[in-house]
Amino acid sequence: MSRLSTLGNDLHTGRRSFPIVQRYRTWLLAAAVLVLVSVLLVAVKGLNAGIEFRGGSQFTVTGTSTLEVEPAREVVDTVGEGEAARVTTVGAESVRVQTQELTAEETTAVREGLAEAYDVPVEDVTSSFVGPTWGQDITRQAVQGLVIFLLLVSAVLSLYFRSWRMAASAMVALLNDLVLTVGVYALVGWEVTPATVIGLLTILGYSLYDTVVVFDKIRENTQGLDEQDDRTYSEAANLAVNQTLVRSINTSLTSILPVGSILFVGALLLGAGTLRDIALALFVGMIVSTLSSVFVAAPLQAALQERDARTRAHTAAVLERRAARAARGDGAGTGARTGRGTSARTAPAASTATAEPDAAEEAVVPGRHQGRAAQPRRKKTRR
Repeated sequence: MSRLSTLGNDLHTGRRSFPIVQRYRTWLLAAAVLVLVSVLLVAVKGLNAGIEFRGGSQFTVTGTSTLEVEPAREVVDTVGEGEAARVTTVGAESVRVQTQELTAEETTAVREGLAEAYDVPVEDVTSSFVGPTWGQDITRQAVQGLVIFLLLVSAVLSLYFRSWRMAASAMVALLNDLVLTVGVYALVGWEVTPATVIGLLTILGYSLYDTVVVFDKIRENTQGLDEQDDRTYSEAANLAVNQTLVRSINTSLTSILPVGSILFVGALLLGAGTLRDIALALFVGMIVSTLSSVFVAAPLQAALQERDARTRAHTAAVLERRAARAARGDGAGTGARTGRGTSARTAPAASTATAEPDAAEEAVVPGRHQGRAAQPRRKKTRR
């Protein structure tokens, strides 16, 4: 833990810095490849839609002494032809059987067959029917909610940050989280239920929160950017990402651990189907959203901002001044060797009198932050 706190302090002060924004092409290419793989998985394997979306008949056998699935499949196969029955265990004494839509006579036959196969009374076998129109209504409402959510988020982010680039980058990160999470469902083959849809909508808020934290720090670091020529926009954005990196990791861990316990203990061991459906979406979505806020949203926003004419001119001026210093060997070289810089405000008066104006100020290392030294000192008051 001490090493993590030391790393967080070094990242915040600029002693250490990971070139995340500078390698935006690598991260965006990797994200695009993962999105493409997820789309192919959904297109080839498809999603395992639950009975709430496809419709059909469902039977629940309670108080069973065995949890084998073959007896249930044999009973359904003897009643009629059609798609194979989907049999899952619920808890330690229940079996759930889902089939296609059955008639009243077929439903009665399946109930009696399941009661005999699992040696339970017929009253312990419950049946229900779900129509496909209910699933269609859920799908339509979920899509409408998603579209309205994205539109509102785009408007709020544009007004809050006063930058359409940040809003667009946040939207790309949100869509990236959704597609990758759905791709995981297609890969593992778990059923997509209304609980899954709730989980997918929940991770949107989590992803947005993490992205806004990073963007807020970027806005703070880039205020008054034109008033200085020691750091480019990308370097200031990269500093913001590094300063919030440990915070993002800690926040994600505190959220992922309880969700992971629900997924692996409550769902896989105890067989709680509803918990499993929502926990997988939350578990995957939280991990993906944390990564996307750092490696997708922030680098994409910085890349879009660097295309602005004003930002591009400022970047060119900074690089030109840095190259001139390096050619004279009097600022950038010293800063690069020591990792520390001295601003003009802290330079000795004697040196400023004899040195050139540019040479009097030691170059600031890209991404370096003054830390506590830059904070105003409070005077102690006597009580």
